[in-house]
Amino acid sequence: MSILEAKDLKKYYGKDETLVKALDGVSLNVEKGEFVSIIGTSGSGKSTLLHMLGGLDNPTSGKVIVDDKDISDLKGDELCIFRRRKIGFVFQSYNLVPSISVYENIVLPIKLDGKKVDKEFIDNVIDTLGLKEKVNVLPSKLSGGQQQRVAIARALAAKPAIILADEPTGNLDSKTSQDVLGLLKTTGRKFNQTIMIITHNDEIAQMADRIIHIEDGRIIENK
Repeated sequence: MSILEAKDLKKYYGKDETLVKALDGVSLNVEKGEFVSIIGTSGSGKSTLLHMLGGLDNPTSGKVIVDDKDISDLKGDELCIFRRRKIGFVFQSYNLVPSISVYENIVLPIKLDGKKVDKEFIDNVIDTLGLKEKVNVLPSKLSGGQQQRVAIARALAAKPAIILADEPTGNLDSKTSQDVLGLLKTTGRKFNQTIMIITHNDEIAQMADRIIHIEDGRIIENK
């Protein structure tokens, strides 16, 4: 069952001599529960694609369908709410709120949505990611790897259909990167969530079920 679909996505900037085709007709399908990595050189269109799939940016043309909903038609608050409920994001920079505890960072998306926290589920996520002893501390007291685990826990907390991760191990050393991605894969399987990750790291990419190679705004390999 397809949980995410892109249909002929294009993202163009400028015109005539200054025209840049960041995405030039990308189409793909991702199945529920699949772990997919997107690789490509700098400027190939990887991050642009992820932003389109997550509703963080609008395509010049084409469609993005998430869980049978065409998000290309959503605007403003409606898009924001859909994104918060259906898509979890993990970024290289962690994006944690420094003034609140690890636990409050994890449950923040749920509280923003005005929903009740499923404590049993959150405790399960926290245990799975090895954060049980850190829930009451501030993010500044954590290592980079621990902060990225918190970011993953936050992405999982609202039980989204899809996790989109943009170079989530870019600030981590090799061993910590392997550990964090191993945990991300474990949690995806455990909680039946679809994961798409952008990475420059071939070893990380090989951990995925499928690798999509993008260059010059086009998919050149999908296997």
